[in-house]
Amino acid sequence: MNYDENPFGAANDMPNEDKAAIWNMLVLRDIDAYLAADWSLVENDFIADKFMGIDGKNEQNPSDWKMAFPSLEDYKNLWLEQALAAQKIEYAEDIRQAIHKLTNLTDIDINQHKAIVCKKFHGTIKKADGSVDQLNWQTLYFCEKVADEWKITGFAGYLPYL
Repeated sequence: MNYDENPFGAANDMPNEDKAAIWNMLVLRDIDAYLAADWSLVENDFIADKFMGIDGKNEQNPSDWKMAFPSLEDYKNLWLEQALAAQKIEYAEDIRQAIHKLTNLTDIDINQHKAIVCKKFHGTIKKADGSVDQLNWQTLYFCEKVADEWKITGFAGYLPYL
């Protein structure tokens, strides 16, 4: 399997159309948009009026988590800031391939028209200067199917990778 091949796609033993669509949204499109620092590639993946984002601050205790993104605009601003900053980093390996290899999204629980999805990041990416970027967290996404398309209504992110 290629590093960016959908584990729920038609080429697999047990394809699942809904899970494949969610994976494409939260892995393929998200990574490509982030690397391009192009919010327009993902902006239609959200339900803006239902959106909220929680920063888990890499803390196990939910009492320490914060409502960091009460609106999609708040999240968009930080996302763009981080994406633009990442473009200034020189990596010693193919960044798209490296992020895909460190990303695991296989846990998708769908109940009727709603889903909870766990996306995990675990590993390092080599920088040209010899240092590394350490990715070690997970995010729970809350999704809803609207007019046959899966959308993000919110997330609890930057949770400790256990």
